[in-house]
Amino acid sequence: QVQLVESGGGLVQAGGSLRLSCAAPGRTFSSYTMGWFRQAPGKEREFVAASSWSDYSTYYADSVKGRFTISRDNAKNTVYLQMNSLQPEDTAAYYCAAARRNGAYKAYEYNYWGQGTQVTVSS
Repeated sequence: QVQLVESGGGLVQAGGSLRLSCAAPGRTFSSYTMGWFRQAPGKEREFVAASSWSDYSTYYADSVKGRFTISRDNAKNTVYLQMNSLQPEDTAAYYCAAARRNGAYKAYEYNYWGQGTQVTVSS
């Protein structure tokens, strides 16, 4: 079992930035694809970004490309999501997830999930 703990969410004005963190205490995730998903009220959970474990390739949803950056620090067992130029439509609960499958970007491919952290962007 891999426990994932997200932090860094909060309230920010449009155009602002936040950095989300996801830690896996006592567990190495160097062999997992790490991803971020989000879910807004009344909407399905959607893919945001992922970092594969083989070559640390990164993948992004079109809606966040150029604004969000995923990175990982395997020594600290932590993955980050830097979010810049935030917009009200980015408001959602953000979830960190880990997948054994290399390059996974579909929610069903992920084996472990965090509890989520809320991001609210005011206009």
